[in-house]
Amino acid sequence: MDVELLAELREKFAFLDYDPDYGERLFFDNSGGSIRLKEAIQVREKIDLLPDCPERYHLRAVDFNNIMEKGTNDVLNVIFGAKSGSLITELTASQAMFNMVATIIENVKGENAVTTNIEHPSSYDAVEFYCKKNNKELRVAEANKDTGFVDPEAIAEKIDENTILLSVIASSNISGNIMDLEKIIKAARAKKPNLYIIVDAVQHMPHGTLDVEKLGIDGANFAPYKFMASRGIGFAYVSSRLSKLPHNKLIAKEDSVWELGSPTPALFASISAVVDYVCWLGSKDSESQNDSRRSLYLKGMEKIILHERALLHRLLEGSEKIEGLRHMDKVNVFADYPDLIKRDLIVAIGIDGKDCEQLRKDYQEKGVTVYERVNTSVYSKRILEAIGLTGAIRVSPFHCHTVDEIDKFLYITKELANS
Repeated sequence: MDVELLAELREKFAFLDYDPDYGERLFFDNSGGSIRLKEAIQVREKIDLLPDCPERYHLRAVDFNNIMEKGTNDVLNVIFGAKSGSLITELTASQAMFNMVATIIENVKGENAVTTNIEHPSSYDAVEFYCKKNNKELRVAEANKDTGFVDPEAIAEKIDENTILLSVIASSNISGNIMDLEKIIKAARAKKPNLYIIVDAVQHMPHGTLDVEKLGIDGANFAPYKFMASRGIGFAYVSSRLSKLPHNKLIAKEDSVWELGSPTPALFASISAVVDYVCWLGSKDSESQNDSRRSLYLKGMEKIILHERALLHRLLEGSEKIEGLRHMDKVNVFADYPDLIKRDLIVAIGIDGKDCEQLRKDYQEKGVTVYERVNTSVYSKRILEAIGLTGAIRVSPFHCHTVDEIDKFLYITKELANS
């Protein structure tokens, strides 16, 4: 992005380069929860102060229903690209994933379900839990340790006519490697055409796009708190055929309705504020006054994708000012796939002779927030060992960062490597 646009958008984020209590810092842990868009939080507070219930008929209730209708459309049609299907809302994206997995495994005839060994625990554990509960076989496709990806053939060989479900991650939450979902799904459906397929898109959606219609999947989830918005809600798209399966709902409601109880209008407004922002970015390059919201969103995400790819290149290759991570003595970049088109802005690194937990503390003392993934953690062990690692520092900047901030991180990393 050009300097003026980047400066303008940075003003839209809260606490971009400092913590209000602890001072200046470089926040490179956006995979754990992204820097917040001010409007996404402010609009939530504004609406939450109002006591009105949306399931009424007075003017404020009508406003709330319009907010929820817009938010639902923004999630399903704009973010996911869905032309049909339904919305699941839960407290977290993990709960939404468990809901989808349970509905499929408990109601579809078959003997096994397939996932991969690099899945986040929220999806892997969901499949394992409901397989055990329903006496189904859990089949796990292994990642290619040389690339960090799961090859389509590795998944397809696990699928047969008795497979109920395939659950696969969109991009790795350790390395940022983007799975080739089109080829994976094509290979899977060649083995079983009517297979139910769901995608964990939590890490990918803040950095890329997903077209559920084009992919032909039955479900996908994401977490607004990793996408510039609030904690307290997780969203998922579910296909029309998935909604026809028995699931928890009020008996009087149609099959397409998954919500239980009164929804929270403020959280719908919060995610709409994110979509508004991405569309605003898209409008900067739009030559038409008639672009659809989905079209503007895709254009905005393309600006985000390209800027983050430039930041990733700077992070890995460096510049005339400072060498990149790939070229620093004692620094290792794990699962370092060369084609940056196939990677989100997430990098796993280590420094020779440095314990990852201590290294995270060392970064913190230097004013840099990153996160360690180590195989002593039950949340990280399987994923790390799947790609041949015992530990890594996960570095996850965001599109609102600048090349100067990338360089600052590189200087600090070089200092730590030489200490």
